[in-house]
This record gives sequence, structure tokens and C-alpha cells, in this order.
Amino acid sequence: DVRLVESGGGLVQAGGSLKLSCRASGFTRPNYKIGWFRQVPGKEREGVACIDSTGGHTIYAHYVKGRFIISSDNAKTTVYLQMNSLEPEDTALYYCAAYEDWGDIYISLLDRDHSYWGQGTQVTVSS
Repeated sequence: DVRLVESGGGLVQAGGSLKLSCRASGFTRPNYKIGWFRQVPGKEREGVACIDSTGGHTIYAHYVKGRFIISSDNAKTTVYLQMNSLEPEDTALYYCAAYEDWGDIYISLLDRDHSYWGQGTQVTVSS
């Protein structure tokens, strides 16, 4: 099955930048999407960004649009999340998640539209 491994989390100052990586392996179908999600204790997990396997379609949550950029390196089967202008409110455990299919892929920020999940990487933004 698909395996996802996140990396790149850490502690940064408000206004700073951080780049997360999600390395995927085990895809057995030609089309897939990979999304970034985040969760803080006591709150629901929320979708941050998503990209499809062509790299041609992306979607962002409104609260990160213009600050975060999702991108992919298909040769390395890796998706990145470049986070700029970080705020304390961005502090969370960040997960990547994936879905694969034989047919068309539709990018999504919904948990239920992703089947495989990584373990998460912690991002902490200090004020």
C-alpha cells in the first residue's frame, strides 16, 4: 500500500518560512493526489492544500492562500509545502495524505477524499 513520510517541521519565528516534504511510495495506480492537512489539540483536522499527480491543479484553504505554495517533484514522488509569512496560528501537526485511482483525480481538502496518511510533522511558530 501507499506509504507517506513527512519531514521538515520545526520551530520558527513569526514571519519566517519553512518547507515541508512528503515522500510517497507504493502507488499502484496511474493517477493520484496528495494533500496537506493540519491539526491542533482539541480541534478538527483541516485541509491546507492539495495537488494532483500532474502538478497542474492545486487548491488552498483561504487562510493560507498567498502564503503557502504546494508543489511536486514527480521524479522523486515528493510533494512540498512551502510556508511563508508564518503566524502563531499556523502552529499544528501537519500531515500529508494521498488518494490514487485509475481514472480522473479531483483535488480536494476533505479528509474523506484521501485514503492514506502519514504520521505528521510538528510545526511551531513563536510570536
